[in-house]
Amino acid sequence: MIAATVVATVADVVDGMVVVAIGADATGASAPTLQRTDLPNGLTVLSESIPGARSVAFGAWVRAATLHERPDEMGVSHFLEHMVFKGTRSRTSQEIALSLETLGGSLDAYTEREHTSYQARVLDEHLEVAAGVIGDLIFHPLIRPEDLALERKVILEEISMVDDTPDDIIFDVHNRAMWGDHPHGFAILGTRDTVKALDVSHLRALHARAYHPGRLVVAASGRVEHEHLLEVLQRTGWTEQPMGDRTPFPVDPVEVAGPHAEHVKRKDIGQVHVVLGGQGIRHGDPRRFTFALIDMLLGGGMSSKLFQRVREELGLAYSVHSFTSSYADAGSHGVYLASAPETAQQAVDAVRDVLRAVADRGLTSEELAAGKRQLRGQLVLSMEGISSRMYRAATTALYGEPFRTIDELMALVDAIDEEQVRDVARDFFDPDRHILVSLGPKAVR
Repeated sequence: MIAATVVATVADVVDGMVVVAIGADATGASAPTLQRTDLPNGLTVLSESIPGARSVAFGAWVRAATLHERPDEMGVSHFLEHMVFKGTRSRTSQEIALSLETLGGSLDAYTEREHTSYQARVLDEHLEVAAGVIGDLIFHPLIRPEDLALERKVILEEISMVDDTPDDIIFDVHNRAMWGDHPHGFAILGTRDTVKALDVSHLRALHARAYHPGRLVVAASGRVEHEHLLEVLQRTGWTEQPMGDRTPFPVDPVEVAGPHAEHVKRKDIGQVHVVLGGQGIRHGDPRRFTFALIDMLLGGGMSSKLFQRVREELGLAYSVHSFTSSYADAGSHGVYLASAPETAQQAVDAVRDVLRAVADRGLTSEELAAGKRQLRGQLVLSMEGISSRMYRAATTALYGEPFRTIDELMALVDAIDEEQVRDVARDFFDPDRHILVSLGPKAVR
């Protein structure tokens, strides 16, 4: 963890910009790996240069998404994310589509609970093109009524696609069961009714409220130098935009529903889809590495306890795995499986048995040692991708988390002990504390 005094030793104020090099020690002995600049107009810019890379991952995160929506506007953040691609002041929708793909790059966007993100992957020589296109999408979309009617049809088709995918929609069912009417329980796509009710005024209001530098984080990784990135942002108009309102959007306190079971009857599918889960770890929780280790050993792959028991030993499911989601104020986690109606209850009982054993007894010393090896390997491998390094850089600003070196992360994993595992397993993995939801022709309990 980088102490505040360390950061102060490598911070400078240049032309009103606060430039911070994160990753150097107090003596300056090691070169910084992540650099951050807070521009005068409120834009936060982070970069990590990766030696040997020939490409750049460039992304921008808007601090507005599903968590900040009203019930009657559910899906407006996702709708706006679609609409910015329909054209800007200087680019048609086709020109946007061609802008990076014709260079061998990619352009993408997604909406999640807390942020809306726009990202590109290009050769290093095309960084300015990527920054120009994404800046155009964020700051200068047309949001025309004639485009809205067409894109509404596309989003309704997207909702239909999710409705036809039970192993997708079951997670929305679990979110609603867990969070109730809180925005954590909203469908990111919205509902058919809310999407049909949204009009241009809703999208323009959200754009005016959120799409400005004071609510933006830009991150880049790969073959990129920080000063060059700042120059690119200046040339492509990012630094000319006004700061806008930086007041955090209000979010109601969140409460998790108590343990219960819910079933959604579907006679048109051949399996029962199940999620069993509950409250998880929020961003910044010091127990997160212990939590990640337990979650990984329970359902993180073919060697996991759940896969081996439910699929390999009992043959009750083709797909069984654990999942986890972390937010600034909350977290969720659980187990997903799908099984035939006649075996679904047996599969759920087997999952509960595995979870209860870990919740009651923790892990053996051998299992803990094996879990540390596996988690260390996963952490290192995950950070060898340029895009994952971009995400990690952005996370330091979005959640206020410290930027840690690989050695520091490995040390945190190595410090996990059996007592910590028992405490976390007891607090989070006891199936009697979980919410069970099922979707299919037959209910489970």
